[in-house]
Amino acid sequence: MEEFVGKLWHRWITQAAGDNYPKAAVRLKEVERTAGILFRAFGGDPGLRVAAAAEVSHGARRRWLSRIAGSDEKSAPASLDMATLRLPPEIAAFPDSALNRDLYLWLAALAAAGQHPDVAAEANSCRRNQAATQHALACWPGLQARYRRLVAAHLAQRLAPESLPEAERPREQAIRQALETPGSVPSLPRSPVPSRPVLLWLGDFRQSHEGETRPSREAPEQDQSGSQQLKEEEQRRAHQVERVTDSTDKNGLLMLFRAESLFTWGEFVKVNRPADDDPNEDAASAAEDMDALALADNNERVASKVRFDLDLPSAAEDDVILGDGLPLPEWDYRKNQLLEDHVRLVEVTPQAAEASEMPIRLRRTAKRLHQQFAALLPARRWLKMQPDGQELDVDAAVRAHADRATGGHPTDNLYLSLEKRERDLACLVLADLSLSTDTWISDEARVIDVVKDALLLFGTAMGATGDAFALAGFSSLKRSQVRFTRLKDFSQKFDAAARGRILALKPGYYTRLGAAIRHASSQLAKQAASRRVLLILSDGKPNDLDLYDGRYGIEDTRMAIIEARKLGLQPFCVTIDREGASYLPHLFGPAGYAVIRKPEELPRRLPLLYAQLTR
Repeated sequence: MEEFVGKLWHRWITQAAGDNYPKAAVRLKEVERTAGILFRAFGGDPGLRVAAAAEVSHGARRRWLSRIAGSDEKSAPASLDMATLRLPPEIAAFPDSALNRDLYLWLAALAAAGQHPDVAAEANSCRRNQAATQHALACWPGLQARYRRLVAAHLAQRLAPESLPEAERPREQAIRQALETPGSVPSLPRSPVPSRPVLLWLGDFRQSHEGETRPSREAPEQDQSGSQQLKEEEQRRAHQVERVTDSTDKNGLLMLFRAESLFTWGEFVKVNRPADDDPNEDAASAAEDMDALALADNNERVASKVRFDLDLPSAAEDDVILGDGLPLPEWDYRKNQLLEDHVRLVEVTPQAAEASEMPIRLRRTAKRLHQQFAALLPARRWLKMQPDGQELDVDAAVRAHADRATGGHPTDNLYLSLEKRERDLACLVLADLSLSTDTWISDEARVIDVVKDALLLFGTAMGATGDAFALAGFSSLKRSQVRFTRLKDFSQKFDAAARGRILALKPGYYTRLGAAIRHASSQLAKQAASRRVLLILSDGKPNDLDLYDGRYGIEDTRMAIIEARKLGLQPFCVTIDREGASYLPHLFGPAGYAVIRKPEELPRRLPLLYAQLTR
């Protein structure tokens, strides 16, 4: 009974406080794609990703009902840095869901305007927000009415200046003036208490590399592939992070008792605990209760946490290395420079590859695909109304005679010509073989198994068309070792030996996609076909142990794709990453990729996608 009454009280007092409106809430997941498109359409950096902002305590004055309800203590201010546009994970500030959605779109437009050089040159956050607002309203007049509605709704919710202490009034009045007349306030007056967050402004316009991932020190594998995380946005939230100095004490909680030496509940303390945590403990749930997560450098290694798969295999178990390796360039977007000979690529072929027939489970599908693709074979056909040819076109002759009899202009194209059209196509399939493909997608198959089946069926289908094609895979372990697995070259037949090499594939390491694309492009560019397709099979974002992560890997991959297009190639990506739509348009363009939601459908759909792509 006590718990029931407590829930009723909490529900009533929260609604009475009026801090938010859950029934009108709009989540970032619902507008993330629209906000991203709007941000880029307004000239925002296409390389930035849209992500959830972290909640922080604002420390501003609250209404007495909010203090009783214990609400309105935190906010998730939008911000912009060199790698990410962060927006609130949920907006429920207004009773109208349309206004909450409009606020998301306004913040995206404001962030795009904030990247203008004149705006970025402003001295403080207040001036930058006002300048960005002026720029957005001047460049996109259609936002005027939406902005005025948001300002009116937001000002109605802020504390009236008359209700504030005298020392806090000037700051609140300046904020209201800056919102109603952008550009009229050079700076905000000082106040003993922080002012309430301005929902229509960005919390920060940082133009630095604070959002970049720091290079790890020989860290164990952390599966960063999007298809392996398969995380739902509503089940996670961003956290504030603070960097602390690692304690050298082995047992942080064992100390001499002195009351003044006790740690606060939120202070960092290194606790000596076993390497294998209790499976019943939910670390994610514990993190939800923390205001900030502390990060510290730790040079210690826990042997039980290092996966054996990351150790380089012995020569007897490793793939057969072909040649001494090739130096390749890599694009550093921070320096805006192509680093020559920065990466070393090694061609390999599977070690224990034995000639194999098509697996029994795939034979029926392979036969059906072979029949379907046989229809794409070159066939003879008669071309009508030709100036010369092997036979007379009776229809054209009758039409010419009728035109002559009626005073018209008869045609001279009176013949039939027999033509045989040849398919002039070449395709190279590049498959991601990183360690993330070792993940199980069902009780019977892993991602690597699906990839192997897709390559087998694709090779069978291509054999029916007569198109020149090659099959390859790749993985990487830092820039000094990018492995390019040759499965079938253009000059080889798709026979039992090629099938054996595909069936012998194993998950590799990481995904340094840019180097693999450059090498594959150089091979495909040597083909004499008039149309050359580079088909990339991926299950997640580019990543590696060193700096090749986040935007660095994305921008290098994008530059490799631009280089491939300059060679006359047609890159196309097929991915099973559910989050692929958030970064693939920046890499391949809006029509240069396909996301397959169910990985088990990849073997069947890959040949069909190729058929549609080469019509």
